[in-house]
Amino acid sequence: MGIYLSTPKTDKLSENGENDRLKFGLSSMQGWRASMEDAHSALLDLDSETAFFGVFDGHGGRVVAKFCAKYLHRQVLKTEAYSAGDLGSAVHRAFFRMDEMMRGQRGWRELSALGDKINKFSGMIEGLIFSPRGSDSNNQQDDWASEEGPHSDFAGPTCGSTACVALIRNNQLVVANAGDSRCVISRAGQAYNLSRDHKPELAVERERIMKAGGFIHMGRINGSLNLSRAIGDVEFKQNKFLPPEKQVVTANPDINVVELCDDDDFVVVACDGIWDCMSSQQLVNFIHEHINKESSLSGVCEKVLDRCLAPSTITGEGCDNMTMILVQFKKPVNRNNKAEVAEQSTSSSDETEIQMLWTSIAEE
Repeated sequence: MGIYLSTPKTDKLSENGENDRLKFGLSSMQGWRASMEDAHSALLDLDSETAFFGVFDGHGGRVVAKFCAKYLHRQVLKTEAYSAGDLGSAVHRAFFRMDEMMRGQRGWRELSALGDKINKFSGMIEGLIFSPRGSDSNNQQDDWASEEGPHSDFAGPTCGSTACVALIRNNQLVVANAGDSRCVISRAGQAYNLSRDHKPELAVERERIMKAGGFIHMGRINGSLNLSRAIGDVEFKQNKFLPPEKQVVTANPDINVVELCDDDDFVVVACDGIWDCMSSQQLVNFIHEHINKESSLSGVCEKVLDRCLAPSTITGEGCDNMTMILVQFKKPVNRNNKAEVAEQSTSSSDETEIQMLWTSIAEE
């Protein structure tokens, strides 16, 4: 059946955790796809004050998603901006750092270690899902020194991955996104998008694509990729006269900083396999309906995955890999400050968006 199985794989990888401020649950499922290309991170203890959650949706292979799940949070920690308390700049730098790290002999070696076979025709490296836990060596020293070897000129993987991450420190929520995975917050039961889906047809994306020498055909960049931002995908980042943020496809993330308030119920980070089947508000409503009925937050996530799974592959909707992280705030989040909300209707649903503090660097 091509990219689809004859019957879906409904086994789920689920996890739960909590501390004195947050509870989380997550679940991922391969579904109808021939392979599982999602990966994720869920770390309550990035440091003593900060939690980190990320969903990485691979395409053309899963190894870039695994690489991001293993290394992106570590690179956030290493930045000077993080030490200075600037989480937005720290995670912004870490997104670009992923592309840098996957080049050369060291990049090839690390990608190969994460994969279990190499497709010599496409350069894709395949492997199993990767999910770091809170105990996963955040403090390991890693200078990522360059190495000499047969793949020293390796430009990077041709497969790629979306990246949507949420960092929570005290009353601050920082969301970084490249691609069409999405972060949504429930505020007093209302869904607010904290990220925007990066599709080629968006005006700002189309302009960059065209200026960099790319084209859009049937909603896909150069007729193949239906995303305009991603980590990896080196074939779309070959214009030597342009910086990384101006390439046909860029890892440049949108950064959104939100002050949390008492009305905030939970945050969801999920791949497009969920959002293709449910709007942000529909998902928030579904979670509110089930969150007090299930014994764990991962149980709620599993309910969502089952709800989204298609009965057949006829339409293609509900046939993708699915990964969802649900993070619930323990009350009260903040007794004194309320974040201002700017409600804005979308064309496709009744969802609204928190006024986003976009700080994408060099996006012109």
